[in-house]
Amino acid sequence: MLINPAWAQGAPAAGGGYESLILIVLMFAVLYFLMIRPQMKRAKEHKTMIEALQKGDEVVAAGGMLGRVNKISDNYVTLEIADNVEVQVQRPAVQLVLPKGTLKNIQ
Repeated sequence: MLINPAWAQGAPAAGGGYESLILIVLMFAVLYFLMIRPQMKRAKEHKTMIEALQKGDEVVAAGGMLGRVNKISDNYVTLEIADNVEVQVQRPAVQLVLPKGTLKNIQ
């Protein structure tokens, strides 16, 4: 005969379920502490920064646009980006609050 008979493999050893469960739990713990938790912390800091915006703050909006806050509503912020030039952006688009006087130093 040209085909060799196939021999059945033995049953796997018992007790492997706990080790694989512990491995999965450890992998999730590492994922949580390295990725999920820092992202949640950053989101919380950004939310508190947006809620603390006040008129006159100098900010950086999405896209790198610099401006001074003139008006604040629930969802939008009006930024003065040049003399007599105002734009409205959504509150979450504000990425960073700059120290006072930063815009004068740039111009």
